[in-house]
Amino acid sequence: MSPYQTLLVEKKGPVDWVTFNRPESLNALNRQMVDDLLDYFGKAYWDKATRIIVLKGAGRAYCAGLDLKERRQNEGDARGAAAGLTSQRRISEIVMRMRRCPQAIISLVHGPACGGGFALALASDVRIAGTSARMNAAFIRLGLSACDIGVSYFLPRLVGVSVASELMMTGRFINADRALRVGLVSEVVADSQMEVAAQTFIDEMLTTSPLGLRLTKECLNMSVDAGSLEAAVAMEDRNQILCAQTRDFGEGVRAFLEKRKPAYEDR
Repeated sequence: MSPYQTLLVEKKGPVDWVTFNRPESLNALNRQMVDDLLDYFGKAYWDKATRIIVLKGAGRAYCAGLDLKERRQNEGDARGAAAGLTSQRRISEIVMRMRRCPQAIISLVHGPACGGGFALALASDVRIAGTSARMNAAFIRLGLSACDIGVSYFLPRLVGVSVASELMMTGRFINADRALRVGLVSEVVADSQMEVAAQTFIDEMLTTSPLGLRLTKECLNMSVDAGSLEAAVAMEDRNQILCAQTRDFGEGVRAFLEKRKPAYEDR
């Protein structure tokens, strides 16, 4: 049984399959889902047994963004700048925790991935799109800035400033085929084949050592913002020396020479 009200978490060995489970609302982010995602990714930081997380949506959508119906129902709540900032930062903390957690995160995007849902997809490590995928920075169409929940950080790094400016300043949708052309997603498949496509990535990631995979994600995060080549190489050097001290490095070398699959112990 999943411990969450809005998420289904299915553990398959070292892989967590996490489903946004509000299909009646196109998996829109309500307060409970924000709570559930914060809790899940907060715990994932310490979970060494889970190596990969797959995010997907139930029903017809990945995630349609903020639940505006819930927001409208709560318009009478006392709010001010301080309360609004607290609420905003609870949502943006989700993507911070996604980047901080050591697991590789694969998002399977189908149907609408708008606003906050777009941000969750961008904060993932790998994105696979179903042919029905439609993504946009919806905030700009709601009287807000398009710069929200990490989108202004992730999007230009993925597709370049020009395409990011176009998408963020217009709020226009990008479909699966164009998302593949500009490098926003790694693969486009039929919606029904997304889990099959993800399994290929999973199988390949699981051939790596657990520490090597964790440190690769960490170093990629750091290198994107590294102030110099020297800073990036220093992180790479540190990763290689750490990994070289483990039993898994010796096992990896032996498996390579013996032409067999390595049996890593994460030690």
